[in-house]
Amino acid sequence: MDGATEKDHAHEPIERLPDSQLATAVRFLELMLLDPVARAVAAAPPDDEPVTEQDRRRFHGGQAWFAQRGGRGIPMEEVLAEFGLKPGDFPRSPEDTR
Repeated sequence: MDGATEKDHAHEPIERLPDSQLATAVRFLELMLLDPVARAVAAAPPDDEPVTEQDRRRFHGGQAWFAQRGGRGIPMEEVLAEFGLKPGDFPRSPEDTR
């Protein structure tokens, strides 16, 4: 079958679907068009873990800390320095290891 015939054939079952199932069919087709990572994210189960009061306090504490620093995080150089490392210790590409 050539491409146009395959597409025509795909329309036939869609036309026979009841309206109540069209949204599901469209969602499935859209999912097939995503790249593999986006597909995995879209198909992942929802995060249904409850948000605790401790979670909320930590979140708001983090926002306050970030605001106190003028919206800036910790530079990577500072984080690496805490471990005695520097950016040059990590190759940027496989060629840098040769």
